[in-house]
Amino acid sequence: MDRWLGLCLIVPLAPLAGALIAGLFGRTIGRQGAHWAAILGVGAATIASAFVFQHVVLNRETIQADLYTWTQVGAARFNIGFLIDTLTATMMLVVSFVSLMIHIYTIGYMADDPGYQRFFAYIALFTFSMLMLVMSNNFLQLFFGWEAVGLVSYLLIGFWYERPSANAASLKAFLVNRVGDLGFLLGIALVFAHFGTLDYRQVFGATGSLAAAVLPGTDWSLATVICICLFIGAMGKSAQFPLHVWLPDSMEGPTPISALIHAATMVTAGIFMVARMSPLFELSDTALSFVLVIGAFTAFFMGVLGIVQNDIKRVIAYSTLSQLGYMAVALGASAYSVAIFHLVTHAFFKALLFLGAGSVIIALHHEQDMRKMGGLARYMPITYLTTLIGALALIGTPGFAGFYSKDSIIEAVAHSSLPGSGFARFAVTAGVFVTALYTFRMIFLVFHGKPRFGAGHADHAHGHGQEEHGHADATPHESPWVVTLPLVALAVPSVIAGYLCIQRMLYSDFFAGSIVVDGARHPAMRALAEEFSGPLEMALDSWRHWPLWLAAVGVAAAWVLYLKRPELPQRLRQRFGPLYALLDNKYYLDRINEVVFGAGARLVGWVLWRGGDVAVIDGVAVNGSARLVAWMALVVRRVQTGYIYHYAFAMLLGVGIVLFAFLTWPYILAVSR
Repeated sequence: MDRWLGLCLIVPLAPLAGALIAGLFGRTIGRQGAHWAAILGVGAATIASAFVFQHVVLNRETIQADLYTWTQVGAARFNIGFLIDTLTATMMLVVSFVSLMIHIYTIGYMADDPGYQRFFAYIALFTFSMLMLVMSNNFLQLFFGWEAVGLVSYLLIGFWYERPSANAASLKAFLVNRVGDLGFLLGIALVFAHFGTLDYRQVFGATGSLAAAVLPGTDWSLATVICICLFIGAMGKSAQFPLHVWLPDSMEGPTPISALIHAATMVTAGIFMVARMSPLFELSDTALSFVLVIGAFTAFFMGVLGIVQNDIKRVIAYSTLSQLGYMAVALGASAYSVAIFHLVTHAFFKALLFLGAGSVIIALHHEQDMRKMGGLARYMPITYLTTLIGALALIGTPGFAGFYSKDSIIEAVAHSSLPGSGFARFAVTAGVFVTALYTFRMIFLVFHGKPRFGAGHADHAHGHGQEEHGHADATPHESPWVVTLPLVALAVPSVIAGYLCIQRMLYSDFFAGSIVVDGARHPAMRALAEEFSGPLEMALDSWRHWPLWLAAVGVAAAWVLYLKRPELPQRLRQRFGPLYALLDNKYYLDRINEVVFGAGARLVGWVLWRGGDVAVIDGVAVNGSARLVAWMALVVRRVQTGYIYHYAFAMLLGVGIVLFAFLTWPYILAVSR
């Protein structure tokens, strides 16, 4: 056990060491030293994660240890430790592997950026924070990783701090996540108030006492309140409606961090957290229904927004929002293992899509507008092929990784009887068509049709300032190997991960002991197991179900609209002007936030400023005390005449008063008694 515990320690501490070396000694060791420090740290974490995963899965052994006690309050001990079961081991391996690919890719993408060393320090620190989150064995450490991920994401989204849009996006992400984190913190506080501990083992072992408990002073189920508060935290981190507004704007950061945030780390933290808290969520159908409906709304309506985006990274960002909604729907249907399965497959193909988009952006001198691309397949065959693989996995093409996980979600929600399950089933089914439409709209606009670049290369509306990566010619060409190698490495699991993992992850005891499901009340997984006959049979049988045909229609519609009849989108835009305006303005949610919440916050701030800062602090405490001292000085200086006999008279008067008080005080006490 000591050997495996030491290996577990390497997983988070190696990236932390790489971050510290790159950040503190970056100028001394130079660019190569910085990227080698970060890559070796994350590489060591990946190798250690692979060994730990193999040990935990093959031996069905959970590694549980408290490393040290951070503090103790009465009988409550707050420890730092690890809980490594199959759920954690899976997350460790996925997070570290995807992060490693992104670290390697960053060498090529950020080659000429002046903040090269700083960026490697940030992404290694981000990896450390996410690993601490998933490896925690208590709510305190979970919250530490939760907040650390949010803090480092703020630094990464605003990495190009000289750009006002990047500063605004990083601040927006930080503030929106604080809203969700308030709910998360309240949920943790309620857990501690009820159980008297924040240790997972003790909390999950005493859930029986929570089933019938109510929130003091109300008749609300305490389990429901705790779970909804925890999920509000997940709504912020995993960008669920309406706390999703930060995620598309996070595209202001460099493409590698877009891939890291959107694929396997920050946005999946909320999904992982709910799966980890399955013993609590299984106590409340109301909370599960809440998760189900929010996820369904996010899956469909955020996906629709991807259809009208012209920025290649924003199309993929709205795809991330939609897929996170799919994962939340699976959680709400008590198909936690399906949600984690989709999290894993999504990590591979979504990182692949982002890195493929970054390769295109490099080739076009950091142009991100798809209307200024086209015909790139002939110039960038590796990027095209790998991005196409990611797209096929995303839309759920039979045999690809995304097919197995997405179709399992659709089937799981079909077996749910919770309130809102009907809407959720419609949303995830219709979302298949929407996903195929915006995904292949991107593929056709970027890689097919007539080239529309050339003069567009001079447009650096999305440029990175001095970053040009040495492209002096106007003709795009394939990216260097440090960019294409991660694309190929991620393309492989995007194809085979679903086929290889579905039976083991969903229809065996893989997550036994990690995830708890009340099969009698929530039979989705039991029904899926009864219908499943094998991964090959599932792919061959897909033609009998709606999702395959909806995806095919979506691809065909994209082909007609953007290759065969490219004038049609403009006609549709004019014909359905109000609808297009609604989508183009993202349902006006940013405007609503600005007018309602922003203006309200400014009004409260103005009242506090005028009433508190100006009136109380400046007016009373600061200026008021100064005026009081000045008034007292004016009064006192009137008795400062400079005549000795005035001072002698004052002294005699004072002595007389003291003597009078001394002589009369005993009589006053006697009378009072």
